[in-house]
Amino acid sequence: MSKQFDVIVIGGGPGGYIAAIRAAQLGFNVACIDEWKNAKGGPALGGTCTNVGCIPSKALLQSSEHFEQAGHHFADHGINVSGLSLDVAKMVARKDTVVKQNNDGIVYLFKKNKVTFFHGRGSFVAAKDGLYEIKVAGTAEETIAGKHVIIATGSNARALPGTPFDEVNILSNDGALRIGAVPKKLGLIGSGVIGLEMGSVWRRLGAEVTVLEGLPTFLGAVDQQIAKEAHKAFVKQGLKIELGVQVGEIKSGKKGVSVAYTNAKGEAVSLDVDKLIISIGRVANTIGLAADVVGLALDERGAIVVDGDCKTNLPNVWAVGDVVRGPMLAHKAEEEGVAVAERIAGQHGHVNFNTIPWVIYTNPEIAWVGQTEEQLKAAGRAYKAGTFPFMANGRARALGDTTGMVKMLADAATDEILGVHIVGPMASELIAECVVAMEFRASSEDIARICHAHPSLSEATKEAALAVDKRTLNF
Repeated sequence: MSKQFDVIVIGGGPGGYIAAIRAAQLGFNVACIDEWKNAKGGPALGGTCTNVGCIPSKALLQSSEHFEQAGHHFADHGINVSGLSLDVAKMVARKDTVVKQNNDGIVYLFKKNKVTFFHGRGSFVAAKDGLYEIKVAGTAEETIAGKHVIIATGSNARALPGTPFDEVNILSNDGALRIGAVPKKLGLIGSGVIGLEMGSVWRRLGAEVTVLEGLPTFLGAVDQQIAKEAHKAFVKQGLKIELGVQVGEIKSGKKGVSVAYTNAKGEAVSLDVDKLIISIGRVANTIGLAADVVGLALDERGAIVVDGDCKTNLPNVWAVGDVVRGPMLAHKAEEEGVAVAERIAGQHGHVNFNTIPWVIYTNPEIAWVGQTEEQLKAAGRAYKAGTFPFMANGRARALGDTTGMVKMLADAATDEILGVHIVGPMASELIAECVVAMEFRASSEDIARICHAHPSLSEATKEAALAVDKRTLNF
């Protein structure tokens, strides 16, 4: 007889492990299956986010920021540094330690919440008598059964056709996090979140970085006033960004990588680099799930088809996170995981796609929530806009980081906040206030009337709200 559970979660990333914990909190007998391995072959819970995504990239970003501050900005504070050197191996080791701490934290949370963990790959075997049989292929094979199944298998990096990742010279996010020495020249195909963050890391550490982007605009999903401000800052830092390119043949050899491409002027160009990071998006991971065995519906992109409540075409089978529609963001996956667990319990789980924040952890950071000015114009919606630059913010001056601005968009008639866009210091933290405000359908006047601590970066948000009504106080 197979071990039976109320809920089986396939995948231990942000969507999966959070769904498992919430389901356990609601009184269900829960199992979670995950195949990620650490260097010793043991479990490495946390999925792409913890192992080769959000967490390790932020660790390296922090280390590289310290290095740049010591080399270029400490002197402004009267702090003189001599003999500055870089130990990449130690930097990477620290990153690995941070990852392990997060892996171990999830193991602890499973024990605390009595979630049964199975280390291996989960795949459907059969559906009968109201139960789904799931095979766990790990060091030993076993089959378990559950009434409800939540699929949270995440996504994989998208490769260029004909150019597979070798993780030596041609790198995905995984390989980009394991570069053992600072490359003299680094190439990036795609100016997405992962590419820009990794490019920022290695640029700070001394690499000459070139970004090749196929679209004619930089950061097309970002409000273009904010994107232009970010582009200006990145170019000033030394990032070379080429837009509107068409990538051709890519050759990898002992001396590095050669990329043939056509630039925006139609000229044939060749770029020679030591390492090449390809960051052109991600694809849903349904490999090995055996979806066809039980008739689980996938769309033309290989993602699992779900409705607005994350229900699949099969009774009691759900899917969340990167493997379904919507933004591929860890926090979106977490919210869907919680919502599904609560729906299984007969509650009303809630996820508002209109108030999901986006963040790019470069320097300056870029963060936004809601609609861009371009989207509002396309929809024909009347709006008011207010901006406030960090160069007029006292705390930003004290930090020595005055790049960027806060931009607020509000309905012209009701003053309801429709979107907030930030480029500048600590944008990832500042955006949270705006998410809360939008979730409660606040007006720009509400933010403008709330007392913000002085001196603080958050005052720029208040001032942007005041600017919507053309009454800023400090600019």
